[in-house]
Order: sequence, then structure tokens, then C-alpha cells
Amino acid sequence: MGNKVVVGGIYRHYKGKDMLYEVVAEAINSETLEEMVIYKSLYKHGDYDIGTIWARPKKLFISKVPEDAININNQIFRFEYIGEKEQ
Repeated sequence: MGNKVVVGGIYRHYKGKDMLYEVVAEAINSETLEEMVIYKSLYKHGDYDIGTIWARPKKLFISKVPEDAININNQIFRFEYIGEKEQ
């Protein structure tokens, strides 16, 4: 999907097949004016419950997987769009 982020879309992180997130919104950091992606986890991760809200700079959210990373999903991008949330 390149540099487009779909609000309401479901994304998989390259580190795990079950590491799914829903994008809640795009935002602007009030201090730096950097574009941000606001998303929530759809799985429990360590001490963090399902529904934990995260924020990441958009440029990192849409970036390619680092070449030296363990990429079990063989993804091109750090977060891969996999579809819309089922209603």
C-alpha cells in the first residue's frame, strides 16, 4: 500500500503472524508536527492487553522491514495491510 494508511484497516506486523493491529486514526504531533499513526492491538502482548493504543511516526509505520530483521512473514513493509475490520 506504499505510503497510504487506511483508518479502520487491519495490519500485520512483520514480527509475527498473530501481531494484528487496527489503525484508529492519523494524527499530528503537536510539538514536532510529525505525522503519526494511532493504532490498537488486536492481541495480548506481554503485559499489554488487547486494545492497547499505540502511536508511531507514520514514516516508520509505512517503512520497509529492515534488511537485517527476522521477517517471519516475508513482508516488504513493517506493517502490512491485510483488509478491513469485519463488522
